[in-house]
Amino acid sequence: MTVAVTIQEVGKSFGNGTPALADISLDVAPSELVALLGPSGSGKTTLLRIVAGLEQPSAGRVLFDGEDALSVPVRQRGIGFVFQNYALFRHMTVAENVAFGLRSRPRAQRPSEAEIRTRVADLLALVQLEAFGGRFPAQLSGGQRQRVALARALAIEPRVLLLDEPFGALDALVRKELRKWLRELHDRTGHTTLFVTHDQEEALELADRVVVMGKGRIEQVGTPDDVYDRPATAAVFGFMGESSRIEVDVKGGVVVAGSTAIAAATAEVPDGPGLLYVRPHDISLGLPGTPGLKGEVRAFRRHGAIRRVEVEVGNALFEADIAPTVRVPIGEKVAVRLDRARLFASGGPGVDCRPPPPQQPGDYAI
Repeated sequence: MTVAVTIQEVGKSFGNGTPALADISLDVAPSELVALLGPSGSGKTTLLRIVAGLEQPSAGRVLFDGEDALSVPVRQRGIGFVFQNYALFRHMTVAENVAFGLRSRPRAQRPSEAEIRTRVADLLALVQLEAFGGRFPAQLSGGQRQRVALARALAIEPRVLLLDEPFGALDALVRKELRKWLRELHDRTGHTTLFVTHDQEEALELADRVVVMGKGRIEQVGTPDDVYDRPATAAVFGFMGESSRIEVDVKGGVVVAGSTAIAAATAEVPDGPGLLYVRPHDISLGLPGTPGLKGEVRAFRRHGAIRRVEVEVGNALFEADIAPTVRVPIGEKVAVRLDRARLFASGGPGVDCRPPPPQQPGDYAI
């Protein structure tokens, strides 16, 4: 049975004067998979531990299907928790680890040994480890140990599944494989799931919704498309994916870096300082004389399937993606076009930007 999780104005202080969490409110629907995403110190693990009952909040409430979960003992809360370091018992076999939660129940609630064996066999098949029940954790790979930890959490038939950096200790290739596997497993089991991560790609690939956190607060809640394509704050844009961050001034709706107009706001914004963000794939480079800002190449390197070019425009430095077959010498003059950028000015909401008006004939003409 899956449940809705409601977090109402939860706060947590540890006595050092700076709250770890401040007025956190969040609704998680039954069977929803939600990612808590943010840098170290953003409060995401603290929030997860409060939902689990491993920490008590200084203020606020946590509800499961409208009922107060904070008054329910941890063992009775129906939580499956998967830790980053697996926390498997080294002296137990894989099957014994998976069965541990069932055998630890009070006698009146404990299934029979036959039922436990059947449940363990079913779970090992579910996590694709049916042939590994007799092995010990030390005889498994990191990815296999993480699957055992997940099977152990599922064994107790949890109402809510909580994952704390579940793939953080694994190498990149194994993480990618397990992400796909976990999403497929969630679609089959339908558990209400909260998972903590600092990996943006992981959150975007896995989650139904992403909760971006920073300094103990929620910056934005939305679908992966929402938080990546329409960041609500400069902090979210800067954290979600790679981007160039340029300190600018806004004058009459024109975005200026130094003495160079580099963009124009598509909505009214106040004059004053601001931050302009643009992603590498939203920048186009052309030959000198073609429409665009005057730029000069400062660096050039391979970046996975593409090449990454650093280009200086005025006193602003942008990173742009180009095809791997193209080579641009250091010092080369190029035309730079910001196809898509977002401006955050005077603490207000983000505003999309377009190319600026030409400063001089031939300077910029689209």
